[in-house]
Amino acid sequence: MSTQRKSAKPRRDIHAEITDKLIAAIEANPSEPTLPWRRISGPLFMPVNALTGNAYNGINVVALWVEAEVRQFATPIWGTYRQWAEKGAQVRKGEKASHVIFYKEYEADPDPSDANDDGKRRVARASAVFNADQVDGFTPPDDPEPLGPIQRNEAAEHFVAATGARIEHGGQRAYYRPSTDHIQMPDEGLFAGTDTMSRDESYYAVQLHELIHWTGASHRLDRQFGKRFGDAAYSAEELTAELGAAFLCSELGITQDTRPDHAQYLAHWLQLLKDDSRAIFTAAAKASQAVAYLKGQLPLEQRCSPAFHYRRLSAHLKRRRKDL
Repeated sequence: MSTQRKSAKPRRDIHAEITDKLIAAIEANPSEPTLPWRRISGPLFMPVNALTGNAYNGINVVALWVEAEVRQFATPIWGTYRQWAEKGAQVRKGEKASHVIFYKEYEADPDPSDANDDGKRRVARASAVFNADQVDGFTPPDDPEPLGPIQRNEAAEHFVAATGARIEHGGQRAYYRPSTDHIQMPDEGLFAGTDTMSRDESYYAVQLHELIHWTGASHRLDRQFGKRFGDAAYSAEELTAELGAAFLCSELGITQDTRPDHAQYLAHWLQLLKDDSRAIFTAAAKASQAVAYLKGQLPLEQRCSPAFHYRRLSAHLKRRRKDL
């Protein structure tokens, strides 16, 4: 008797799913597109795991920022169903999960034509997580030491100084020049504040963007995007710098506002994301690598630990509860 094999279930493309969500979030308001990691509704925080207290990395930061912005989550604490149970909390019935990616390693036969192939391969796997706003029985941690604007500016200043980057001031443009290996910043007097951002925060946000570019020098990370990106390599580098600056702004407590050239870059980034569903993963990975490199230049006691994220987050939540 002949039997028919059931049609194979289409393989899930996690990279495309997350990229599509990012594109949808950017295009949610066609008349005024915005990036999900630029929030005007409140401060931006690195998403952290509820059980371990560790901050998420790479594309998971972007993916969870997108979910939080689109679904209006106010608390950047996430965990799997089991992790929330271990915390004594319960995910509410009917709540929809978000997804983060982890990579599982396996062994394969090395490519005989590639001397550097050690046979190790990685495959992306998705893990379902829920935001703290989706659970009952969880109280965010309290901390008596709020980090105010002055402290946040001081933290950024110490961070940048500790990297040893050569920074000069003058003119009206901000850029990193590889030939002289220095960052050029406009005079501080040219930076103006906005309704959501002080002039100091504006200054440091731009400086951190250029600092990410600085890490890509050939004698540092030697950041290359290869033939795959072709003419889009410049856009990929700018996207990496934008993500890296967003990561650092979040960790240092700096509100990140839109730049004057935001619309121009956004058009290039949207096209890049639509052409290559893995582009955002590459950019996020390289941004995290750049941030890790910069942190590696700091004294150990100045590096941001999980406790740092919880202290800043709990101080914000405490102030928010007082306002309710």
